[in-house]
Amino acid sequence: MSLTPESVTEVLKTVVDPNTGKDLVSSRCIRGLQVAGGSVSFEIELGYPAKTQFALIRDLAVGAVRTLPGVEQVDVKVSSKIVAHAVQQGVKLLPGVKNIIAVASGKGGVGKSTTAANLALALVAEGARVGILDADIYGPSQPQMLGIGEHKPHSLDGKTMEPLEAHGLQAMSIGFLVDVETPMVWRGPMATQALNQLLKETNWTDLDYLIVDMPPGTGDIQLTLSQSVPLTGAVIVTTPQDIALLDARKGLKMFEKVGVPIVGVVENMSIHICSKCGHEEPIFGTGGGEKLCADYNIAFLGALPLDLQIRQEADSGTPTVVADPDGRIAGIYREIARKVAVRVAEKAKDMTHKFPNIVVKNT
Repeated sequence: MSLTPESVTEVLKTVVDPNTGKDLVSSRCIRGLQVAGGSVSFEIELGYPAKTQFALIRDLAVGAVRTLPGVEQVDVKVSSKIVAHAVQQGVKLLPGVKNIIAVASGKGGVGKSTTAANLALALVAEGARVGILDADIYGPSQPQMLGIGEHKPHSLDGKTMEPLEAHGLQAMSIGFLVDVETPMVWRGPMATQALNQLLKETNWTDLDYLIVDMPPGTGDIQLTLSQSVPLTGAVIVTTPQDIALLDARKGLKMFEKVGVPIVGVVENMSIHICSKCGHEEPIFGTGGGEKLCADYNIAFLGALPLDLQIRQEADSGTPTVVADPDGRIAGIYREIARKVAVRVAEKAKDMTHKFPNIVVKNT
């Protein structure tokens, strides 16, 4: 049997992307397939960032093609191409930003900001261009977590601000603009206006993803953000504790009511790891996040331990994904980040830029 593009395509149908669970052909990832004698070449273009997985996926594809009779050489390149995806109806995309993902919780104290920072940095580690907006006007924590709390943003035109950068991440927060000991004694409308300015008057540069670290709760600021910001989806952070899950359900319902899809749930502090003996104990309960996902038929993105390392590294301005990139916890964050990106990639693409502007004039 002669070697043909059709025979190569057939064998590639057996190669399953470990991140999506789908084969490379049905996922429409194969580009530029060419067969010349015993040489086969093609490119695998993923719709999500997965730089740490490129070698694995390449090896799976090469191994499958080499099983075909007559194959002498296989040249496979793996890359990612991230595009903009659909947002709420009637809301326009933000210039310079392809996808905006809200990281939210129904209540404070569940580790939402730490999760948002590490999620953003994990996407950077996977090869994406990422920004983070600290949307907690009353208690901004990203400046401290990213280690740039002493820095101030500057303006090139006197109208817009340039985002600060830390660990390859573009960042903006009210914490960069006010003194660390100055309380934000603002009513809701003023806080909402300030947040809109931070979002829309920052020169985000060619971002694949903007992570929005939402304030806790489901009040005026959260509702305004959910209705006016072009959100691709939302990630809910909770702990296994019953009280936290009650509030997480409220946050989930808020996004559903305004038409923002839930990307999935992250269960934080799922297991306490003793820093001395390594003993693991579920001090906040078990299975709460998975039960929440089962009740609402949404994805469970992963569980993170209650570990002293995570707290220490966030407080020091070097979150775990950067401080210990080869560690077990950083691996969990990267796995969650890939799941988030895959879920976003499976959404409908934004097609608004394909349509011309139509102007009706009276003549």
